[in-house]
Amino acid sequence: MNAFLVSNILHVMQHSGLIAMDYVLNKIVQHLDNHRNLDQHMNDLKRKLKDLDGLKEDTESQMSAELQPTKKLKTVVQVWLENVERINGEVRELVGRIGESRALTRGFHTDDVLKRIREVEELIQQGKFHEGLVVDNPQWIGQVLSTTTLSGEDAKACMEEIWHCLMDDEVLKIGVWGMGGVGKTSILKVINNQLLKETAKFDIVIWVTVSKQMSIAKLQKDIASKIGVTFNGDEDETTRAGMLFETLSQKSRFVLILDDLWNKISFEIIGIPELCAGSKLVLTTRSFDLCRQLCCRVIKVNPLEERHAWNLFLEKVGWDILNIPGLEPIAKSIAKRCAGLPLAIVTVAGCMRGIDNLSEWRNALRELSVYKKSVHGLEDDVFHQLRFSYDHLKDQKLQQCFLSCALYPEDFIIKEKVLIQFWIAEGIVEEMDSRQAEFDRGCTIINRLLNNCLLEVSTVTKYGRHVKMHDLVRDMALHITSEKPRFFVKAGMRLTRPPDVQEWSEDLEKVSLMGNWELEILYPLEMSPPKCSMLTTLLLSDCGIMSIPEGFFNHMHGLKILDLSKNPIMSLPHSISNLKILTRLSLARCLNLKKVPSLSNLQVLKELDLEATNIKSVPHGMKNMLSLKYLNLSWSRNLIVIPNGILSRLSCLQELIVGETLIRGEEVHGLNKLEILEGRFHDLHNLNMYVQTLHDREEPCEYQIRVGERGRVVTFNSRKYIELCGCNIYSNQIMLPHDIKELYIKKCYLDCSEEHLFSRFIPVSLGNFSSLKFFQIYDCRNTKKLFPPNCVPPNLQQLRVRNCDELEELIASELESEERGMVTVEISLPKLKQLELIDLPELKSICGVGVVMVCNSLEEIRVEDCLKLKRMPLNLPQLDSVQPS
Repeated sequence: MNAFLVSNILHVMQHSGLIAMDYVLNKIVQHLDNHRNLDQHMNDLKRKLKDLDGLKEDTESQMSAELQPTKKLKTVVQVWLENVERINGEVRELVGRIGESRALTRGFHTDDVLKRIREVEELIQQGKFHEGLVVDNPQWIGQVLSTTTLSGEDAKACMEEIWHCLMDDEVLKIGVWGMGGVGKTSILKVINNQLLKETAKFDIVIWVTVSKQMSIAKLQKDIASKIGVTFNGDEDETTRAGMLFETLSQKSRFVLILDDLWNKISFEIIGIPELCAGSKLVLTTRSFDLCRQLCCRVIKVNPLEERHAWNLFLEKVGWDILNIPGLEPIAKSIAKRCAGLPLAIVTVAGCMRGIDNLSEWRNALRELSVYKKSVHGLEDDVFHQLRFSYDHLKDQKLQQCFLSCALYPEDFIIKEKVLIQFWIAEGIVEEMDSRQAEFDRGCTIINRLLNNCLLEVSTVTKYGRHVKMHDLVRDMALHITSEKPRFFVKAGMRLTRPPDVQEWSEDLEKVSLMGNWELEILYPLEMSPPKCSMLTTLLLSDCGIMSIPEGFFNHMHGLKILDLSKNPIMSLPHSISNLKILTRLSLARCLNLKKVPSLSNLQVLKELDLEATNIKSVPHGMKNMLSLKYLNLSWSRNLIVIPNGILSRLSCLQELIVGETLIRGEEVHGLNKLEILEGRFHDLHNLNMYVQTLHDREEPCEYQIRVGERGRVVTFNSRKYIELCGCNIYSNQIMLPHDIKELYIKKCYLDCSEEHLFSRFIPVSLGNFSSLKFFQIYDCRNTKKLFPPNCVPPNLQQLRVRNCDELEELIASELESEERGMVTVEISLPKLKQLELIDLPELKSICGVGVVMVCNSLEEIRVEDCLKLKRMPLNLPQLDSVQPS
């Protein structure tokens, strides 16, 4: 405050007579002192506040160490922390006020600064909590669980996904599923312990391991013991549920973890309140269906990738094994046998820890490969879990379907359709009205096995799924079948010698030697024919078998399935004719096979596969196979025609695949159950005869029909395909199924050049070929116009026209321009993506005068050697760039 200002103040006060001069002077001196000392007091306050904040930081670090799940902060500590936050805020506000003050009034804040200094000093003294920061928390419920370190990025990513769902109030139920031993429980234990530290999010974390023989009473008692509810022992189920409901309702922020759940549960019956924001249910299971039934957010735990599995194996067995010469490849093979299952890896590695003898390691690998129990603990700790997945299928037919997958070689990729065909032939999939219904049932079974982690999807193509078994799961299945039912499986083991005599035991039910392509002989000639009267399935495909002794099948009267496919065998023993209850016989791709014995006794045969054989005529007695549902003669290059009177008798046929072999329209005319047809008719008359029958019944699910000459086999894009090759298209109408998707015309002659080609085709039932997506026409003479405006298939995706010497227009106009006036007709092809016009010397226009093609989806136009093409009236989408072809 400057002297001039003070003088003015004194002058005013003196003349006012309001106050004594001494009092005024004292106040002025005090104010000047406060003004001079304020900066010093502020520095003191900031220094002490820094000490307080440092003490607070140390207290919070100590609090993190002491604040375990069963503890809570002392109230005095909580109040102290709140006061520290308050004083910090007040000091910040005070600093702001002082900064905004004028020189005249700045000194007035000194008392506030001194007051804050005293409060900070008191908080520093109060913050010395010599007796600790926490006390027991009687409201907390939960239990810390022992955990193992998670291996692999997938497991960590899975844990993060589960955690994200737990923190999301919109997600109430979380289902964690995967095969036994894959690490579901290990992940959830880590989650459990992490949840116990989230005291601000949840009050209760309840872990219950569900009994494999779960009962409502036991589950209620287990939950009660975790939340402090005591049952007297005489309560009924409803009373127990009420007691649990009352306690859990008071603790609305709870997480209930049900580990290893196998059956659907009713929350109401057990006593679990309806879940709402703040409460969660987490379950682990081996069943995807269970997750879906309980409306869970589903998270799958996959097996470890090979490199993570190997690292886990090394951690458990000891890294020093890498120093033993020659051991690493054996150890890697053993680790791979564990199929990425942490439980199996830990168990096997624990068995081998400390062993440095190569012979013992090789023995362990051999024993693991032949699924014996010699490696201590493997069966109990791993197979038992996997076996429970099998047992829980409960349905015996489901179990049979699963076990049959073990007949294929290790790591074998199994086509879904082939697997289902096998089940149908075995009778595991029950007979139904249609082949499609049976396949639908088979797909359902595969889904059940997939959802229970007993199978896994390998690949998916446009022709269907491919599945496979984990090595360890297959070993478990083979372990089951080493007793009952009795399987003998040495598939894909590169055998060069046939099995010993004693291995063909009388109690065998299924035998698989498939994939031993160097076997060459099935058994030595000096050996007596096997006596396997209980044998139902014999799989010998791709074994390099050159011949089979005559009496080999003499004692296999119970055989239902015989697969000899992909063998260089030239002939079959006549004893095959005596397999009277055989339901499936596969000789597919036996390229040297020229003749098949009489099959007249095989009257219950349902499936006969002679694809890609060298036979010149159909087997004798085939017309007696009145139960036959599946017949495949495709790629049998020397089989030209099927004689009259054979196919017409096979009224149960559902699937007929004859490839380029000629069939007659009248032969398939009465096959009312036919769902899949692949074959060749001699001419259009035979095609019409067959298609006309579709008026009275449902059209086949699939057909690939060729008419006329044997031509180059075209790769088709659909399962509803017709090819016309070398046909004379007369004035009579040609009938096609209305749901045809692909039409290919090659080397055909139109007898009347004035008519549009496509007007000759009519659908078998009402429609306008709206299903047709692919249309190709090559090398056709006397064809000047393809479509009239009212006959263009509206859903065409691909249109290819080549080498039609006389073609002038694709789409003609019905009226001359003077009759039509100035009206433009738009032909819309909204799905057309590809238009190809090649070697059309007379083509003048894509459309007739006054006609425009609207093609909003067109992606590619290819025009070559169309020298007279002057008009391309196309309404196209806006293109970023056009590349000339």
